[in-house]
Amino acid sequence: MNQKEEERLVRLSYYELDLRQKGYFAIAGIDEAGRGPLAGPVVAAACILPPYYKLLFLNDSKKLSVAKRESLFSKITEDKTVVFGIGVVSEKRIDEINILQATFEAMQQAVGELALNPDYLLIDGTQVPVFSCPAQAIVKGDSLSISIAAASVIAKVTRDRWMVKQALQYPEYGFEKHKGYPTKDHREMIRKYGISPLHRKSFCHTQSDTNFRK
Repeated sequence: MNQKEEERLVRLSYYELDLRQKGYFAIAGIDEAGRGPLAGPVVAAACILPPYYKLLFLNDSKKLSVAKRESLFSKITEDKTVVFGIGVVSEKRIDEINILQATFEAMQQAVGELALNPDYLLIDGTQVPVFSCPAQAIVKGDSLSISIAAASVIAKVTRDRWMVKQALQYPEYGFEKHKGYPTKDHREMIRKYGISPLHRKSFCHTQSDTNFRK
């Protein structure tokens, strides 16, 4: 590992090292994927890394290529010293309770799936759902906390893989390409074919083009 990358990983571990010095051990980073798409679920991941964990090039999943995310996902999830949980909330549930509450629900599910009870949570964003242990929100936490970065990779890859599978059932929408996000091509497909069972009706109905309501 080169010195520059070593220094970056040390900076990325600041929050975890600080919390361990304060007596916390099981520190879970939490992040989500899928708040912005027009289709598919929101997925959250919670990840507890061992002390002094280092993984070359681990970073905010949005800053990584697909190949790099897949590689890091495998290294994180196959590491027996890493504890992680995943929460998935469907597009139907998103329509029922709104995307913010659905995101909170996915995060709570992810924490509930952890095999080890966390004693502190680091959450990407500005708001903290209700948890039974102390928690802290960190703006752009996926690029500032190593455990949140790991969670961001798990959540992103999990959701992307799920959307690729759905493309087999709904090939006309191109889900394998845009993963449900509101790209130009995706909007054109909605105009052409209407919405699928995977589309979030509350999202599509608020678009300026009324053709989304088909």
